Order: sequence, then structure tokens, then C-alpha cells
Amino acid sequence: MTSVKAVKADIAALTVDAIVNAANEELSHGGGVARAISRAGGPSIDTESVRWVREHGRVGPGRAAVTGGGDLPARWVIHVVGPRYRDGQDNPQLLRQAVLAALDAAASLDARSVALPAISAGIFGYPRREAARVIAATCLSWSGALHEILLVGYDQETCQDFSDALESLR
Repeated sequence: MTSVKAVKADIAALTVDAIVNAANEELSHGGGVARAISRAGGPSIDTESVRWVREHGRVGPGRAAVTGGGDLPARWVIHVVGPRYRDGQDNPQLLRQAVLAALDAAASLDARSVALPAISAGIFGYPRREAARVIAATCLSWSGALHEILLVGYDQETCQDFSDALESLR
């Protein structure tokens, strides 16, 4: 059975098998979580990201790109693109696709533990509390083989949103 819990932490400092990067389609890690992961992991993450896009094309909905963790404690970085929040599109479904792509990628790597941030809740404009609920619900309903899923809030408010979502869904 997979353990799903909320933690307040710097995702780039966690000792887990894989961390999830809330990326853009080009895997250019210029801001937010992506920049923090890239800085902490060193240049190999950017180099591998450029190579991945050159070989596979842009990262679209429901796809995950995997790179090594570079200097991070995590062995892998799983890059997914969540939705840019917009009226008139199925934002929850697009976010679920990103989370499922990340979890499926982690399972395919035989990872036992994975950490996810509040995908799309930063510069992509997804309301944080709503994003936390969609991410938590998707993780709780996922039926793959991971030992532990950490929902990571860099700040106390995001961590609390993940905790509240988990509590309300259990």
C-alpha cells in the first residue's frame, strides 16, 4: 500500500528516489520550482533536459520526461507540465494527467519514493488549494507500486493545503 503524506520541505533537498519538476513544455528551467531544482542539481539537469527535448520534442499533457538528479539527493527528476489555469478548459483533468504521468514514470523507474510539488500552482496560476486537492486525490486513487508519495509544500500554506486535502479525502 502506498503511503501519501504532506511535508514542508525544499523538494530539491529531499532524499527520495525521484522528485517531480513542475516544468514548461521546453524544459527550460527559468523560474519557480524548476529553477530551484536546476540550481540545486547542477548543469547536468539542464543538459539532459535540452537533449530530451531535442530527441523527443516538447513535453505535452500526459507525458513525463526523465533526467538524472545531478547533484540532488534524488536519483531522478521527473519533469511534467501541468496546465496553465484558464477558464473554459478542464483544468482538473489536465492536472490529473500531469500527476499520473509523474507517478507512472516513477513506477517505471522502479522508484520506491517520489516527491511532488504543487504543480501548476505557481506561475501557471492554478489556485493553490484547488491544485492541492486535485493532486492529493490523484495520488490517493493511483494504483501503482510506490512505497511513498510526498506532497511537498515549500511554505507552510502549501503544506497545509496538501494536509487539508488529504484529511478531507481519507
